[in-house]
Amino acid sequence: MSCELANSTVHGYFDGELDAVRAAEFEHHLQACNECSASLEKLESLHRRMQQAQLYETASPRLRQRIRTQLAGDADRARSPRRWYVVPVFAAAVIAAVFWLAISLVQPHTHSAQIAAELVDAHIRSLQPGHLMDVQSTDQHTVKPWFDGKIDFIPPVADYAEQGFPLLGGRLDVGDGRTVAAVVYGRRKHLINLFVWPEKSTSAGFASSGSNRGYNWLMWHTADMRFCLVSDVSAGDLQQLRELIHP
Repeated sequence: MSCELANSTVHGYFDGELDAVRAAEFEHHLQACNECSASLEKLESLHRRMQQAQLYETASPRLRQRIRTQLAGDADRARSPRRWYVVPVFAAAVIAAVFWLAISLVQPHTHSAQIAAELVDAHIRSLQPGHLMDVQSTDQHTVKPWFDGKIDFIPPVADYAEQGFPLLGGRLDVGDGRTVAAVVYGRRKHLINLFVWPEKSTSAGFASSGSNRGYNWLMWHTADMRFCLVSDVSAGDLQQLRELIHP
């Protein structure tokens, strides 16, 4: 280690700031470097003289009391509410309100999309031979009574042939973890499944829609029922049928 480097390390060694390896190297260097040894001796001598000189003044009782009073006042102000807290607290309340509003708006859509995915699966299964209808009829007075006794509710059934949505029949299916009614309609050469099941809701009239694997779906609520249309017809056709079911 050169003397230049050693001299720049003297203060670090004296103050105990060197790591163990550098401190050992510097101590080894001191054995052969009078200049560094002298610098270190001067620091140690200065430190001893300052301790012996007792260069401090005892605080007077009056000064001690002033300090205690000042500290007590600072503590009281720290405990007392401050106006500047109002802004962040208000901002936090606003953020929380916005967050819960967003959740309340997003959750119904998310849940509806999950149910719709199940019903799209049910719609696809129904297109397989022999799965579309348990009761095949264009007469609503035949289809509607067929559900009686098979489920604990009666779905609304009507024929909209004059509007381009003829009734074809109905069946039982599964969706949202329960047995649901499926009323089948036609649209030109396409098939539409109307899934219906009871569900109490405070969001009557709420509707959501989307597409899944090439099939469109439209879901809405009444006070005690949930409805979902699924088909490969256009979203506009589904909306038109919905308005016929619930004008």
